[in-house]
Amino acid sequence: MEERKSKKNLVWQVPFLVLLIVGTILIIRQQHNMPYQHHSGMVFGTFYNITYQSDQDLQQPIEEVLSQVDGEFSMFNEASAVSKFNRNEPVTLSPVFLRVFRASQTVSTETDGAFDVTVAPLVNAWGFGFKQQQMPTARQVDSLLTFVGMGKLRFDEAAGTIAKASPQMMLDFSAIAKGFGADQVAQLLRQRGVENFMVEIGGEVVTRGISPHRVPWRIGVTKPTEDTLQQAGELQTVLNVTDRAMATSGNYRNFYYKGGRKYAHTIDPRTGFPVQHSLLSATVLAQDCATADAYATSFMVLGVDRAKAVLERHPELMAYFIYTDDQGQLATWYSPSLRDKIAD
Repeated sequence: MEERKSKKNLVWQVPFLVLLIVGTILIIRQQHNMPYQHHSGMVFGTFYNITYQSDQDLQQPIEEVLSQVDGEFSMFNEASAVSKFNRNEPVTLSPVFLRVFRASQTVSTETDGAFDVTVAPLVNAWGFGFKQQQMPTARQVDSLLTFVGMGKLRFDEAAGTIAKASPQMMLDFSAIAKGFGADQVAQLLRQRGVENFMVEIGGEVVTRGISPHRVPWRIGVTKPTEDTLQQAGELQTVLNVTDRAMATSGNYRNFYYKGGRKYAHTIDPRTGFPVQHSLLSATVLAQDCATADAYATSFMVLGVDRAKAVLERHPELMAYFIYTDDQGQLATWYSPSLRDKIAD
């Protein structure tokens, strides 16, 4: 009786297994034959490149998403919400704007103020912002610091408003907006059922699945060289990045010399001056690109040792640092959890 029942079950199982195998083969074949699309352009004053596997051209909805984010956070867009806010014009802050502001508050708290979206007056004064000005004096820096600090903003979450302590305060989301934009495009692609993609905006990256070469996405970390024209392409290392977000911040491209001294674009919002330490490049991997973007900038402010202390409190983050050692030579450090992502 039991033997007959077992044979009966087997009769039903075999066709099911055959259908499962055939279905799996058909899905794999369909995915293998499905083309990869590629779109590129400019947003937030920088370039973007998006590669994804789909039989649909999603350029229009992608551009709509980028336009929406640009309309909220771009300093190059005079009609954006942040531009209006900075000019003290009436503006209704959207849930998206408030969401990124809250994320900025979180990273600012976790980094003891090293990340601060109110740093715009200082960035402009040092000649690295959207307004080119002359190098400030120490007295001018002290004066500008009175307009810097997220604690000087009154955020009413229930009302959805942000009030300035002073009209001179300005917001600059450039250290988180590119990452957030990449996240938004990635979300769109997931909603459209795209399994394999790479979204890159100004060097901030979100990946999923595999590349057109049927291997994990390989993202290069540029070797720091004084290259203001951004023409050098030598890589320090290559990381296998799949189902992760990655962002890099560095002081080796946006800088100038004055009076024989180098001034890099990373401004410490707590002191008002450009950072002067050994860290040249900080790459961060996180679950979302806004977080990776913000922490990469924060680490450039903190330097190697203080950045490591933050990483100890946040094991969900991975980082790769390039710095100069005591002999002035390039050296690297990376999170132990990042070891298996370094391509051979």
